[in-house]
Amino acid sequence: MPAPTSNEVGTDNGSEPHVVVIAVTYNAADIIEEFLRALPDALRGIDSTAVTIVDNASSDGTADLVETIAPWVRLVRSNENLGYAGGINLGYARGLGKRGTYILNPDAVPAADSVRVLLDVVESDPMVGVAAPMIQNAEGRLKFSLRREPTLLRAVGESVLGGHRAARYAPLGDMIRDPSAYTEGATADWATGAAMFLPRRAIDAVGPWDEQFFLYSEETDYSLRMRDLGYRLYFTPRATVRHPGGDMSRSPFLWSLVATSRMRLYRKRHDPIRSTAYWMVQVLNEGVRAALGRPTHRAAFRALLGIGGDPRDRRHEAILQSPTGV
Repeated sequence: MPAPTSNEVGTDNGSEPHVVVIAVTYNAADIIEEFLRALPDALRGIDSTAVTIVDNASSDGTADLVETIAPWVRLVRSNENLGYAGGINLGYARGLGKRGTYILNPDAVPAADSVRVLLDVVESDPMVGVAAPMIQNAEGRLKFSLRREPTLLRAVGESVLGGHRAARYAPLGDMIRDPSAYTEGATADWATGAAMFLPRRAIDAVGPWDEQFFLYSEETDYSLRMRDLGYRLYFTPRATVRHPGGDMSRSPFLWSLVATSRMRLYRKRHDPIRSTAYWMVQVLNEGVRAALGRPTHRAAFRALLGIGGDPRDRRHEAILQSPTGV
């Protein structure tokens, strides 16, 4: 890869860069090169930038590959897999952008000139706390990335109707699946964490990510904490990111993490009575599907009951391309 030029990436020259990109990797050797090669064009138009890659103790040589392909990257090697939130916090400690920080999955490839668009969005309104680009699949089609806050009624709706059918009704589903909703300035309670541009003012107000979420729901928690402080999410289709997504729906371990992280998030924000009701709905939902012979739901059912222990303790099994698996 050619060395970055003065208007591309790695130009902080020892001073605080205007924009920092943070990506957390775990066994990402197969995908990291395309991501790194896209960054200079994606960051075009910003005077000073830096890229921090936090490697969560990969065993496939990801960190060494990053050093070879992109010596301009600020590489942080963790001695253990700290999870996604823990990795982001390591990136925060390495340094934030004084105007904004872009959290990206290493398989979320940003389009040329897209970061400047996101920076302009957060600087046009002081109450924007998250600028969310349009997420596209491998064929360039819109992926539904906007979400509503998890509620007990939505848990019931998704259990009874299924996620796709429940999404047709805002009180019953958390995913926003209406393509007409994905317009400039659209908002939501949160968006999938594959690509989140955060202004410095909001990061300073909210603080670090909550590391009790090893994987999944950490971006939900962070966005809701921003909303608690009066910030809002702003969606713009003028900035795009290509993100094929992970394999959580096919992995029993990852699906169990989805279920337990969702439960942990709800319990964090609600009283014990409502949390117990939410847990019962989740157990019933996963249990019914487990009875149909679905391994992913069987794993989630056992995790929710505590039979399989806390899946966060099996971190070595979380071998995935996308740290958020979405």
